[in-house]
Amino acid sequence: MRDVYRGLAMATAVAAVVAALVMVLPSEPDEVAAGPVTAPPAAPPSSGSAPSSPLSSPLSSEPSAEPSAGPSQEPSSGPSDPPASAAPAQQPTPSPSGSLAPGYTAMEALYADPRVPKLSRGVKRIPLRSPGKRFVKDARTGLAVPRLSGPWKPHGAAPFTTKQVLPRTRGADVRGMLVTCPLPILEQKSPRDTALLAARWTLNHHPDDARITWLASQPVKRGWMLVYRVTYGKHTSRAAVVIMDGGMSKPGLAFVTVPDSQRKQWRDIGRVASGVRVLG
Repeated sequence: MRDVYRGLAMATAVAAVVAALVMVLPSEPDEVAAGPVTAPPAAPPSSGSAPSSPLSSPLSSEPSAEPSAGPSQEPSSGPSDPPASAAPAQQPTPSPSGSLAPGYTAMEALYADPRVPKLSRGVKRIPLRSPGKRFVKDARTGLAVPRLSGPWKPHGAAPFTTKQVLPRTRGADVRGMLVTCPLPILEQKSPRDTALLAARWTLNHHPDDARITWLASQPVKRGWMLVYRVTYGKHTSRAAVVIMDGGMSKPGLAFVTVPDSQRKQWRDIGRVASGVRVLG
C-alpha cells in the first residue's frame, strides 16, 4: 500500500508540473487559420479606387487600371462635355497703330486700318515736273532727290540718311521735311503695294489722329509714287512717298510732307515726287 500511495503522489506531482508549464508557456499561432503571408495585389479587385501604396514609384510608366476620382466627382451616364479649352480662340484684330498684329500679313493689316482708304483705280496721275539740276545723293539707298531751295535747308538726318526741312512756324507743331532712307517696312511683290505700306508708315510722322486721302498714284522708273493729303483735326498736310530700287539690298524710300501752315511750299511736293533718281 505504501508503494501505491507513493506512486499516486508522484503522478499528482507530475500532473501539477505539466499544468504549470501549460499556463506559463504562450500558445502557438494557428497557421492554418492565418494562412501564408503574400504581397498585396497590384490593383484592387473591386471597381472602386484604392489609395496608392506609399512604396509606389512616381516614375512608373504603368497606367492605373481605373482613373481615380476625387470625392466630389461622380460618374456620368452620358458622354462627357468637351473641355473649355477646346473652344476656338478668337482671331486677333489688326492694330491700326502701324504695328503688325499676330496672324496677319502686312497687306491684311493695311486693309484693316481705318486711317488708310482703299486705293481705287479712279485716283489720277500728276504731270511730272523738272527736278532741277541740284541733287542730294544718298549712298545707302542708291537714290538722289532734288536739293530744294530756300526756305528749305539741310538738317541732321538721324534716324534717316538724308534730311531737308522748312523753318518752324510759330504756333505749329509740325513743319515740312524731305527725307530718304532704306525701306523701313516689308517689301511686297508689287511696288504699288510696297508704296501703300510705306504711306501708312509715314503716319508715324504725323499727329496721332491723322488719316490719308489719296490724290495721285502712278508707276515711276523702278518703283511707284503716291501723293496724298493727311488730315488731322482742323489741319492738313500734303505728302508723297516714292519707292524705288536703287540697286541696294533694300529699295529706297523718299518721303516729303508739308503742313497747311506752310502751304506755299506745297508746289515742291510734285517736284520731289517727279525728281527721285537712281544714282549712277
